[in-house]
Amino acid sequence: MTSGYTSHIVPGEAGGAAAPEQPPAPAPPRWRIGVLAGLTAIMCCVGPTVLAALGIVSAATASTWGNDLYDGYAWWFRLAGVAVLAGLVAYSLHRQRSCSLAGVRRVRGRLVALAAVAATTYGLLYAFTSWLERFA
Repeated sequence: MTSGYTSHIVPGEAGGAAAPEQPPAPAPPRWRIGVLAGLTAIMCCVGPTVLAALGIVSAATASTWGNDLYDGYAWWFRLAGVAVLAGLVAYSLHRQRSCSLAGVRRVRGRLVALAAVAATTYGLLYAFTSWLERFA
């Protein structure tokens, strides 16, 4: 049976152990997060393209769907991509216990690179689906 007595030793005081130093926070997985966010942002065009590539719909139908989705809902898809980017970065930083201003400052360069990967993914997929549309 325990007595219910707890010792409160403050680190660094006599008899207490020194506080261990925290290792630097690992960087958020920028490639995976960036590609997923960019893919989400351009899903209005990539979704119909994938359906056409799988033979589920014709290329003309995929082109029409892509244009309709892009013309009417492009900003919704882009906002969803930004939401995915922000959510996954916050989750990644929280998991690594770096969800503070100091933690964000430590990985600031990697966060900029992550945003660049997302924008590049979006741009490349947009160019590719626009190029494919010429053949529809």
